[in-house]
Amino acid sequence: MKNLVEELRWRGLYHDSMPGTEEQLLAGPVTAYIGFDPTADSLHIGSMVQIILLTHLKNFGHKPIALVGGATGMIGDPSGKSDERNLLNEAQLAKNVEGIKSVLSRFLDFNSTEANAPIMVNNYDWMKDFTFIDFAREVGKRITVNYMMAKDSVKKRLSGEGEGMSFTEFTYQLIQGYDFYHLHKHYNCVLQMGGSDQWGNITTGTELVRRMNPNVETKAFALTTPLITKSDGSKFGKSEGGNIWLDADKTSVYKFYQFWLNTSDEDAEKYIKIFTFLDKAAIDALIDEHKTAPHLRVLQRKLADEITVFVHSESELNKAKQASNILFGNATADDLKQLDTTTFLEVFDGVPQAEISKTDLADGIDIVSLLNEKSGFMKSNGEARRALAEHSIAVNREKVGEDFSLTAKDLINDTFVLLQRGKKNYFILRMV
Repeated sequence: MKNLVEELRWRGLYHDSMPGTEEQLLAGPVTAYIGFDPTADSLHIGSMVQIILLTHLKNFGHKPIALVGGATGMIGDPSGKSDERNLLNEAQLAKNVEGIKSVLSRFLDFNSTEANAPIMVNNYDWMKDFTFIDFAREVGKRITVNYMMAKDSVKKRLSGEGEGMSFTEFTYQLIQGYDFYHLHKHYNCVLQMGGSDQWGNITTGTELVRRMNPNVETKAFALTTPLITKSDGSKFGKSEGGNIWLDADKTSVYKFYQFWLNTSDEDAEKYIKIFTFLDKAAIDALIDEHKTAPHLRVLQRKLADEITVFVHSESELNKAKQASNILFGNATADDLKQLDTTTFLEVFDGVPQAEISKTDLADGIDIVSLLNEKSGFMKSNGEARRALAEHSIAVNREKVGEDFSLTAKDLINDTFVLLQRGKKNYFILRMV
C-alpha cells in the first residue's frame, strides 16, 4: 500500500495518530470513518478537510465510511463549545441529515461497485431503538466517569466561565464511541478520523471497541487533522458575509471562487497542499513560479480553479471566471446577460442603484433622461451630454451616444441595466 500518512504529512493534513495507525494503513486496505454532525442542511468549507481526507483514503485503496450523525446531532458535540447549543427538533434534524447526505454524495460515489466503494451511514438507524437502560448497561459501564472527565472537551467546560456541562452533552462521547463499536462490528472499521478537537471523542471510541470485545484481540485506531487557520490566526472558513457553503444556493459559485482567489500569498501556499489533489512536484513548481512573480497570483488562481471544479464543476468554474471578468476584463453585453440575478448582484455588490418603472420602457427612455432625471447617475442633463460627447458612457458594457434610447430588450434578466462612466464608475438600474 502507498503511505497515506506520509502523504497527509507533507500536505499539512496530519496532526496526530495512535501508535500503530500508520503501520495498519500500510499493511493493507483499511476501513475508516469520519462523522459529520447535521447542525445545518448543508456543509461549509470548514468540512472540506474531512471530505478531502475521505477522498485521499479512497484514492489510496482504503474504504471510507461517511457517518451522518442523526443521533449525535440530537445532543450536540461539546468539543470546542463554551456553552450548550440549542437542540434541534426532529423535523429540522431530518432535513439537515438529507441535506448533508446530498452534499457528500457529490464527492463520494456511494453507488460504486468497487471493493473499496464508500459507504454512507446514519447513526440514528442503530441508536433509535437503543433504550436508555440498555445503553447504560451495555455501554455506560464500560467507561469510567474518571476517564470521561479527563477529556479536554469536558475539562474545559467544567473549569470555564460558562454554565458547565449538562448530562446530555456529557454522554456525547459515549454515543460517538458506540458508533465506532457498531461500525467495527458490522463493517470491520478499525480507524476513526477527524479534526484535532475530536481526539478525546475518537479515543473514547477506540477504548470502547476494546472494552466491548474483552475476549478477542481487537484493533482500533485514531488519526486527526490539524484545525485550519488563516495566517493572521483568525478562523478559516468564513467571510464577512458568514459561512462559505458548499451548496450554490447558499453561496454562489462566483462568491465561492472569489473566496479562494482572494487568499493571501502565505495562506495560498498552505491551502493548495491541503485543498487540492495536485502532486508535490506540481505544487512545488507553482510555489516557485509564484515567488518569482507574486503579482500574477499564480497560486491563488490555481487553488481557486482546482477547488471550484472539485466542489461544483468545470462548467461552473468557467461561469465564475466569466463573472469575475465582468469587472476587470473585456466583458460584453451578452456576457452580462448570461449572469443569473444572484451572481449579477454579487459582482456589482455596493454599486449605487435606482428603480425605474417598467412601463416607462414602452416608448423607450432617452439616454440623457436616463442618466439624470430617471437615475440620478449624473447631476444634470448638461453633465450627461458632456459625458456622452466624451464617449465615456456605456450601457451594459457597450458605448452609447446621445441618440441611444433604452428599451425592454436591453434588460439583463428582464430586470437590470448596468450604466458605466469610464472604467470604474458603475450604476445599476432595477426595473420594477
